[in-house]
Amino acid sequence: MQPAPPSSAHQAHEASSISNPHTRAIAQFVAQLRYEDIPSEVITRIKLLILDSLGCALYGSALPWSRILRATLQKLDVTKACRVWGTAERLSAAHAALANGTLIQSFELDDVHRQGVLHVGAVTLPPLIAITELRPGMNGRDFLRAAVAGYEIGPRVGKCMGPQHIGQGWHSGATVGVFSAVSGAAAALHLSSEQAVHALGIAGTQSCGLMAAQYGAMVKRMHAGRAAQSGLYAALLAESGFTGIVDVFESRYGGFCSTFSRSEDRFNLAELSRELGRQWETLRISLKFYSCVGSNHTTLDAIRAMRVRTPFGPDDVESIVVHGSHVTVEHVGWPYQPQGLTAAQLNLAFCVATLLLEGDVFVDQFTDAAVSSKDRIALSRKVSVVHDPAITERGPDYRHMVRVEVRLKNGDKLERIVEAPRGSERSFASEADIVQKFKKLATHAVSDAKADDLVNLVLGADRLTRAEQLAEILAA
Repeated sequence: MQPAPPSSAHQAHEASSISNPHTRAIAQFVAQLRYEDIPSEVITRIKLLILDSLGCALYGSALPWSRILRATLQKLDVTKACRVWGTAERLSAAHAALANGTLIQSFELDDVHRQGVLHVGAVTLPPLIAITELRPGMNGRDFLRAAVAGYEIGPRVGKCMGPQHIGQGWHSGATVGVFSAVSGAAAALHLSSEQAVHALGIAGTQSCGLMAAQYGAMVKRMHAGRAAQSGLYAALLAESGFTGIVDVFESRYGGFCSTFSRSEDRFNLAELSRELGRQWETLRISLKFYSCVGSNHTTLDAIRAMRVRTPFGPDDVESIVVHGSHVTVEHVGWPYQPQGLTAAQLNLAFCVATLLLEGDVFVDQFTDAAVSSKDRIALSRKVSVVHDPAITERGPDYRHMVRVEVRLKNGDKLERIVEAPRGSERSFASEADIVQKFKKLATHAVSDAKADDLVNLVLGADRLTRAEQLAEILAA
């Protein structure tokens, strides 16, 4: 005879005997958040962020690594509960979350919270939409409420850990991402505060992701999917009475913060719950208009602006020096080697060469042939990325700030400073720009009419009576 799962009273006693003020504050926010508590500007923004992520996923559905993952999961999985977006396929909820998270992050086009170093939609939306299929009947307002819960928590964990987290070699989309995933899922399942404490603890112990994947491995694309899957597992297990680490953030031995920082002090627990429910991190999430890692965008913006004032081409360039933060240098400043599309999209020098030679850095500029383009590689060798301690000292808010110097062969020297890229919270994109990007991406997988229907459905999500309609229309 199997023992009964722990009662909620047992869980409450266990959790209350340990000091976990920050874990508990997050759990209470997730469990108690009401749609009416969320400012209208946050609701407006979350709809646009959701639309952007879904466009990225639809474009990613036919990419090589996505096809390999889908085919592998189909061989393993006989459960067909949830849809794989942009396809006619179905998988179990957990495998659908894995696949759909991978689709969103499949081509370096999805959102980013710069201070938290996190692609938020890729980890929050797959488990949440899977739950709408597992538990039909959720309305649109409840769906948006749960999405906001997820979008708020992951970035706060990222801010707690600071940019040194990724600098030490952890891929924050995978490590920090589980906390956005589980928070959205827990809110969707209406877990109690006590259950949410355990859900966070179950998610945290599944965190993992290595930044060495950026040098060409397909697995980098899957990190968000694994975080999404782990968050779904954590919320469902906690709902059934499974227990987790109740002080997952605070524990000095083996807790998330102490272990992943390899210290007792290279993190800031106060960031986890600072102004939670009053200051909205959802409004600080940026969108991408280049198909490459977010750390490259300020440099690309700088060069575009320079060329407007002083037109020059690739043959005119003597050298380009990008002065950036320590994290920028470590993350994207390494000498380019043609190891695959992932490496091409994450390398700053290669993306600068792409802009100068091709005029843009979007999906059409990254092909298998482009990875080993002799012209792009040769031009990338003229680009160097150097550390500017003054930028690093300005902290996480200026992690992507750059000062770009271009020397031309005629002797001219151009310089431009860019603190944040277009699409950032300081210059967020218009609804029209986001819809245009969505349709450019989505129509690779669905018809123009279905893309229009998706736009209307997402932007009117607060009026939905059945949130599972999103999953239905995302199927090709």
